[in-house]
Amino acid sequence: MRQIDPSDQDEGNSRAFPSLVSPTDVNHAPGFGVLEDLHGALETLQSRFFEVWLGTWPDAIDWTAAVIGTHISDGLSSLTKSLEYLLPFDDASEGESPIARAQAVENEINKYFSQSVAYYFGEDAFAIRTQAYDDMLWVVLGWLESVKFIDYHVNKHYTDTLPFTTQRESPWYGHQFQPSFAHRARIFYELASKGWDATLCGGGMVWNPNLGPYKNAITNELFIAAAIGMYLYFPGDPNESPFLDGVRTHSIPRKRHDDHFLVAAVSAYGWLRNANMTNTQGLYVDGFHIKGWGKNGSIGTGECDVRNEMVYTYNQGVILSGLRGLWEGTGNTSYLTDGHQLVRNVIAATGWSATTEWPTRRNWSGLGRDGVLEDYCDSRGNCSQDSQGFKGIFFHHLTLFCEPLPPEAMVPGKTHAGTPEARSLHAQSCREYVPWIAHNANAALKTRNEDGVFGMWWRSYTAETTSDSSVEIPSRPKGAEDYRNTARVPLDGIWQQPYAIDRHDRSSAFHGIEGLHGEHGPSIGKKINHDCADTKDANDRGRGRTVETQGSGVAVVRALWEFVHMFRHDD
Repeated sequence: MRQIDPSDQDEGNSRAFPSLVSPTDVNHAPGFGVLEDLHGALETLQSRFFEVWLGTWPDAIDWTAAVIGTHISDGLSSLTKSLEYLLPFDDASEGESPIARAQAVENEINKYFSQSVAYYFGEDAFAIRTQAYDDMLWVVLGWLESVKFIDYHVNKHYTDTLPFTTQRESPWYGHQFQPSFAHRARIFYELASKGWDATLCGGGMVWNPNLGPYKNAITNELFIAAAIGMYLYFPGDPNESPFLDGVRTHSIPRKRHDDHFLVAAVSAYGWLRNANMTNTQGLYVDGFHIKGWGKNGSIGTGECDVRNEMVYTYNQGVILSGLRGLWEGTGNTSYLTDGHQLVRNVIAATGWSATTEWPTRRNWSGLGRDGVLEDYCDSRGNCSQDSQGFKGIFFHHLTLFCEPLPPEAMVPGKTHAGTPEARSLHAQSCREYVPWIAHNANAALKTRNEDGVFGMWWRSYTAETTSDSSVEIPSRPKGAEDYRNTARVPLDGIWQQPYAIDRHDRSSAFHGIEGLHGEHGPSIGKKINHDCADTKDANDRGRGRTVETQGSGVAVVRALWEFVHMFRHDD
């Protein structure tokens, strides 16, 4: 008899949403419709922005599409957790209400997973191979999340039909795509790993092979997260398909839990931790240039000594999943300690008070205000397509970081289990973040328009009760270059490679961030509104509501549901 646990169903259909979930209310949070909001956010994302015939989100660019694909896989993982059931259902179960509910969830999962498969074929993998190293690494993380989801879904809901020897024999049709997803993750990891450079700054990843050396936080954080993700979740890859440059894969580690990946992750974090990449608030700044590099053909000082003080929300997030993975791969709790300290630094930089559990600073606090996470560009309404997805990336990786530590090693001899003390401390620390996460999810939900599309500036909903003059527009930190939003990468100086560039060739990848990230100007059909005076909704300014803002909405709502799901049975 197939079993279903009714206690894991969504406990209500109310659209009410808590403005604040206190730690004592965590067990009651699912009844407020959080899961329903997640279903709705996913449905809006896919029905409004995804085109099956193209196998992609046409308004997205290459790297933001990879991130959106990641949010879809994570959303599927949450849906598959939302009910306890075993498949296939037998005939006797037809007509049972819980079984019908479970089948509806399974159908929804299969629909979105099929769209993920379409994206595998729609993703412009050949173009991304020629782009920046961070672009390649978003691809790695995205397909690793798909690999993880497949394993989780099969092991949770198809246990009656286990074991089987190959993915093709799996009772769930989606399992057959796992080798393809794993292959793409491996190819892009190996391509991106060429960006590791030991000749300057004593190590670290460079951002873009087409520019002078810029060692930035995001590329190094992505490399750490990708390397440890490959160690933990990569299922192996016997596919001998060659790389674009003719290098065949037989010389590349492709076995499961290969120490090559673990060593790379440990080494990369060791470099990042000692690279002086954080400011006085304990937040990661954007990155480093090398003073004098390229002058008269020299490497200049050879040190990371020209720091860009710009702070972005996603630079605080990606490293979190890497730290959680490093703990599991090494058993060293210092990685968790570093992660929790960073999370607390971020929360403090939004003006949130840990003692009162309410925001106490209405003015800019470094990375937000009123307890709501915010990028510098949000209040200005000039966020680029890149930046519109940053906050969602943060909440995605925060959710991964706070996954409970396993009481038993996933792979004895390769991974580690948490001691009772470590498991309790990690869980308690993560539990303390729930009110802040709920506050941000609530703020994001209030920015939805009549079509259910999330806005970019989550704090904007409070502007209705204050005059425009009371909303502080933050200034960039001293020494900061906001090249993600307002600047274009210059064609000379510290950005340029030491060879001639045709300054009159407007198709060159050196003419602005657009070319460097595979962008080709504004998305087709997307009207950019720069007239703020006639815009009543702050989230209609600039690029307005987009696939990237919707993806971020999915990520923060999913974060809340995952956190309350983790702790709802706590005493």
